[in-house]
Amino acid sequence: MIQQIRNTIQSSIDVKQQLLNSPILLQQLETVVAVISNAFQAGNKVLFCGNGGSAADAQHLAAEFSGRFYKNRKALPAEALHCNTSYLTAVANDYSYDVIYARLLDGIGVSGDVIIGLSTSGNSVNIVKAFDVAKAKGIVTIGFTGQSGGAMKQCSDFLFNVPSETTPRIQESHILLGHIICELVEQTVFPD
Repeated sequence: MIQQIRNTIQSSIDVKQQLLNSPILLQQLETVVAVISNAFQAGNKVLFCGNGGSAADAQHLAAEFSGRFYKNRKALPAEALHCNTSYLTAVANDYSYDVIYARLLDGIGVSGDVIIGLSTSGNSVNIVKAFDVAKAKGIVTIGFTGQSGGAMKQCSDFLFNVPSETTPRIQESHILLGHIICELVEQTVFPD
């Protein structure tokens, strides 16, 4: 069992090492930090969406902005779109689970906002449909996926496709990338 634990830790390190050695990914992180910082400075909001564990990660990252990361500072307008269970269950029941994020984004999203969708496969229909609405409304789309990028590869303005096909390794890297973005956005928007 100890060897299996060591192998799992090494697998996580290997994926992160690939992220570290990707100049394209590092440059894109820098660009996305600027995009999100500019959105907040312009009075816009950042919205998050995901399913299952990715919904938990979406909620976690939204809280890093609306709560705090390192600094005691003003709250930033960020929210995970799945947190209103009455809305979520009504729309899933009355329409379809596939449109839960698209309908809410259509109602509250405005040009200049940012939506971040997390999907290990990149094929979550409800996120793809939300990204379609985002495009029509002038909302920036940032996708966090696994290796292939799935359907989100075509509809993301920025795509972080983690070089793995293993869900836990992908999600671990999503949180790493999300934390880097949160930390650097906080530094940019609140420079002390």
